[in-house]
Amino acid sequence: MVADHTDIRSDVLVEDAQETKEPDEYRVLLLNDDFTTMEFVVAVLVSVFHKSIPEATRIMLDVHRKGKGIVGVYTYDIATTKIQRVHAMARENSFPLRCTMEKA
Repeated sequence: MVADHTDIRSDVLVEDAQETKEPDEYRVLLLNDDFTTMEFVVAVLVSVFHKSIPEATRIMLDVHRKGKGIVGVYTYDIATTKIQRVHAMARENSFPLRCTMEKA
């Protein structure tokens, strides 16, 4: 059987112009407490947030002196994952270190 190509329609796909929106960003903050050691906070900043030792030390001192310190700005999923990692590390090491986020 020979196909009759006279019935075939040529549909053209038209892409609707859609505005793409950048994802919301969130500031991740470490909160000061009276029990977590400064050394542990620096280790967390290096391990979880990939900060250099000098930058981690600066952030740790902000946390110590001001009660909290901004660690970075991330999308929601990345921020929540990093917060969970901080809390897991703190629990494993018996520290009450808390980490939170706020819309940037």
